[in-house]
Amino acid sequence: MTTPRARLTVLAGPTAVGKGTVSADLRARYPQVWLSVSATTRPPRPGEVDGLHYHFVTPEEFDRMVADGELLEWAVVHGRNRYGTPRRPVEERLAAGEPALLEIDLQGARQVRTTMPEAQFVFLAPPSMDELVRRLVGRGTEDAEERARRLATAEVEMAAEPEFDHVVVNDDVRRATDELVALMGLPAAVD
Repeated sequence: MTTPRARLTVLAGPTAVGKGTVSADLRARYPQVWLSVSATTRPPRPGEVDGLHYHFVTPEEFDRMVADGELLEWAVVHGRNRYGTPRRPVEERLAAGEPALLEIDLQGARQVRTTMPEAQFVFLAPPSMDELVRRLVGRGTEDAEERARRLATAEVEMAAEPEFDHVVVNDDVRRATDELVALMGLPAAVD
């Protein structure tokens, strides 16, 4: 008997909307969902672990991965660092019939739409722009210049909402996760 090919779910949205928080909640409650680990050229933030949060690579290694076709998608984010999704692990999980989630930026989602149009695209939206600003400032992980750059990017990203199959408003992490789970067709978690 052949395992049916699973459908990839792509979660994208503006910076500081809570993509990582929703993804972490989903993985904690639904460990059977495989979450892709992106490669990035940016340095780790405090507490981030290589291979768990991201694959932290040099710009030269990233260039090699692009040249060798090892990335499903990649983009320069906030005009500074590059992020990309290693292709092979995604294809292996889908071929095995495992639920898979990509948590990526808008540019990456657009590339995946081209390379895997059968995927499901979910836009994670903030309840308001004021709340998005509050979350970004509250993180305390970026200086004022980087926050300004990310907010400018976020305004552009918000305009892309109509490009997605579904919109989930992250007004409450658990509720947003439950909505994402339903879109993925997973059974409800027993608490």
